[in-house]
Amino acid sequence: MPNFDTLPTPCLLLDEARMTRNVDRLSDRARELGVTLRPHLKTCKNVEVAHRLTESPNPPVTVSTLAEAEVFADAGFTDILYAVGIAPQKLAQVLDIRSRGCDLMVILDSTAQAEAVVAAGGGIPVLIEIDSDGHRGGLVPDDPALVPIARILHDGGIPLRGVMTHAGESYGASGRDAQAEFAETERAAVVQAAERLRAAGLPCPIVSVGSTPTTHAARDLTDVTEMRAGVYVFFDLVMAGIGVCDPDDIAISVLTTVIGQKPERGWTIVDAGWMAMSRDRGTAAQAVDQGYGLVCNEAGEILPDLILSSANQEHGIISVREGSGAAMPDLPPGTRLRILPNHACATAAQHDRYHVIPADGGPEMPVWKRFSGW
Repeated sequence: MPNFDTLPTPCLLLDEARMTRNVDRLSDRARELGVTLRPHLKTCKNVEVAHRLTESPNPPVTVSTLAEAEVFADAGFTDILYAVGIAPQKLAQVLDIRSRGCDLMVILDSTAQAEAVVAAGGGIPVLIEIDSDGHRGGLVPDDPALVPIARILHDGGIPLRGVMTHAGESYGASGRDAQAEFAETERAAVVQAAERLRAAGLPCPIVSVGSTPTTHAARDLTDVTEMRAGVYVFFDLVMAGIGVCDPDDIAISVLTTVIGQKPERGWTIVDAGWMAMSRDRGTAAQAVDQGYGLVCNEAGEILPDLILSSANQEHGIISVREGSGAAMPDLPPGTRLRILPNHACATAAQHDRYHVIPADGGPEMPVWKRFSGW
């Protein structure tokens, strides 16, 4: 294991071996299901990680911001889906990115957006967003507006690439069977929408689904062409809490240093507060509440029933999980610990770089820069 002594804390660690195992797991699943994998890069926001997500040198990818689209287009990615409903004010930036040779696609679910894309010119390709579970935006599959919106695009010279959906409600589904039901609901919704478009004489080459729980649990993706997922590359405690992964699969952690002790209160105080971990409390509604994160020793081994139970801006408080019979170990000031995050996207977003624990176990730790913004 590399020596962490020279690293400033708090900082973000990335376990390359765990990441590679996670990436291979979903890539194998996509092959088994007979669909293309279009990884979502919003979690990693890093070119080195992006290049490791598929075997293709220039895979189809997904982004959540136009800043991501800019960076990955400049890095040579040419098949990008901007998977957030398009605002008319952003179409000029979309056209600029496309002018660099990047086939950037947008999504929409309204007549107003369709008319704006047509008016912008430049033939920006579109996927129509389908609402498969009431989680966010999109048209329900039998919405009367679906075909008219598609017709506006097609008749206006816009490449109608197909339909897409995101089963965000699957994050609340615990266990493989429940997640598989969401996967089938997701599949059925976009397939129904695609069939309606084709029956109206409109093209629909792409039928896209995706969330980390459903991509791992899906049993049948008949008539689907691609699946998308993002947090799978690192995983996190929310995904572990619903059974998609194990805590030992989580590839990122925050390295922190003990800066104080309050034994009379059962506290160990560290220099990783919510500015290092984020305010995300995604496990609070799950069967096991992990506080602001699960505590590991410097080697990454989970310390039984220790959680980051409270967080101020730059201070984190470690305590024994409420109701546990575990004892607080002696963790004197200067002790290095690692905290596994609730939400990988949110925790990673607090940092500007990864300190990479190499898969070969070598002593050198590469630094991979992250980016942020919109």
